[in-house]
Amino acid sequence: MNILSRERQAAVLRSLCEGVSIRATCRLTGVAKATVQKLLRDVGCHAKNYHDRMVRGLTSKRVQVDELWSFVGKKEARTSFADKAQGKGDAWTWYALDQDAKLIIAYKVGNRDAAAANAFMLDVADRLDLRVQLTSDGLALYLPAVEKAFKWSGVDYAMLVKIYGSPDAEGQKRYSPAECIGTQKTWVMGKPKIEDVNTSHIERMNLTTRMQQRRFTRLTNAFSKKIEYHLYAVALHVMWVNFCRSHVTLTKAHPHRYPTTPAMAAGLADHVWKIEEILALMDAPARAA
Repeated sequence: MNILSRERQAAVLRSLCEGVSIRATCRLTGVAKATVQKLLRDVGCHAKNYHDRMVRGLTSKRVQVDELWSFVGKKEARTSFADKAQGKGDAWTWYALDQDAKLIIAYKVGNRDAAAANAFMLDVADRLDLRVQLTSDGLALYLPAVEKAFKWSGVDYAMLVKIYGSPDAEGQKRYSPAECIGTQKTWVMGKPKIEDVNTSHIERMNLTTRMQQRRFTRLTNAFSKKIEYHLYAVALHVMWVNFCRSHVTLTKAHPHRYPTTPAMAAGLADHVWKIEEILALMDAPARAA
């Protein structure tokens, strides 16, 4: 039985983290599809566990939250009860981002409903040590979820509500939202600073996810086919963004222009991680090819 070397494992993960699909990764690296999927599963599980254990006790000051749409197998409108039981349909990724360190504080993959919102915000609150200013979009699900997680006036919270115009053409209506013609900043609780109320940073993180996780790319057949591998891919992506990918803004802010990752800016790491360090999180030996 052949053993997949650490170098080839790293090559597979680099491809997946840089927006290459699983089948294209197989062609580029010469690794079988089943092996790529098994490696993604193993690394994704360990990445999720490491995030749960280590990304805590944060001293963030400004946090933005948002939800990113994707789907598994087929879109929600085409799913049956049997499909839903298999995890098919819409899959929303909830993100909480440290605006200053660019760190993904917490994430959750699930539905866009009250249960997911409550679980997500409770997780966010559990990872923070200080009172923060929180900004979300106008999704009403955040209102009770934030109050449940932080208690009333336990956070400086405001919403940024976007105002959209009517789509100009059928194509725009079908493939993209209408043009944003304005925003409204709405106080919710605490004493949020109005000048700090924005969602630009979390929306840029959503774009990073779509650009560098192939299964999030719109209008392709690269969408996730199984919910479990969608979860593994998100966990790997978050680990890579937080610990391995130096951030341009953070690097420019460093006095010596030293490459800086969000984990370094948040005090969770002292250097830019390599893919091999993520592989080293696995307790199991190299996987069979």
